Parts: sequence; structure tokens; C-alpha cells
Amino acid sequence: MEVPKVPSEAWPVSVELNHTIIHARNSRESAEFLAGILNLTVGEPWGPFIPVATANGVTLDYAAIPAESITMQHYAFLVSDAEFDAAFGRIQQAGLTYWADPHMKQPGEINHHHGGRGVYFLDPAGHGMEIITRPYDSHQAGRTA
Repeated sequence: MEVPKVPSEAWPVSVELNHTIIHARNSRESAEFLAGILNLTVGEPWGPFIPVATANGVTLDYAAIPAESITMQHYAFLVSDAEFDAAFGRIQQAGLTYWADPHMKQPGEINHHHGGRGVYFLDPAGHGMEIITRPYDSHQAGRTA
């Protein structure tokens, strides 16, 4: 299927990610894990989903599926320096393994990409979680807002 080409000035500027579904062995456990690390709140169940809302209004809806059906995904969260310190402290206090890189080749380290700090860790379902204090420069290219 070919997507029609639209001139860049015609692109909508109000598009926002609203929610995504994250597969987990135990949706409650995974939702509470992430909420605990990031100091977020686990919402009331909605159908089969356990929601965790972020500050920009995006909801992570955890859904339980069989473990053998889970494909590792990556989720990155932009946080303030103070939030990074607190979350990283909780990661260390929990004894979680963490890495400076997504390929898990630099254990026990954080990175300093784009003038900030970042760290990777796994959630209970095996998804790669990342917290960063500065957005990646390449993601800002061409943005006017």
C-alpha cells in the first residue's frame, strides 16, 4: 500500500500519542513496577487494562498475555534531573541491573548523551525501559514548535 505524499505545510500539528498497550505476564505487577520507579500512579482497571498515565497525558495500558507471546519493546521516558536522581535511586535500591546502553554492554553505568543522563533497565516482562534527562537531538530536527 502506498501512502500519498502530502506537502509538509499540510501536515497536522495537533497529532499526539494518546495511549499504547504494553504486554506483560502480569499487568498489575508491571504497571506497579513502572509507576514505582517513575513515581506515577496506577489507575483503575479499564476492561483488561491496567493504566499508568504520564505527565504529558499518554497512558500506558498494561495487558496480560502469555509470557511466550511477549515481544520485547522499548519505552523511553523524558524526566527532569531531580526525577532522574529519584528514579535512579529507586532502581539502585531495588537492586535492579541497569546499563548505559540499549545493547546491555555497559552494566552498572549511566550515559551522558546529548548533555544529559540516561539509563536502561528491564521491567518484569522483559521490556527495555529508558529514562533520559535530555531529548535526543535527532528527534528535535525540523521541529518548529
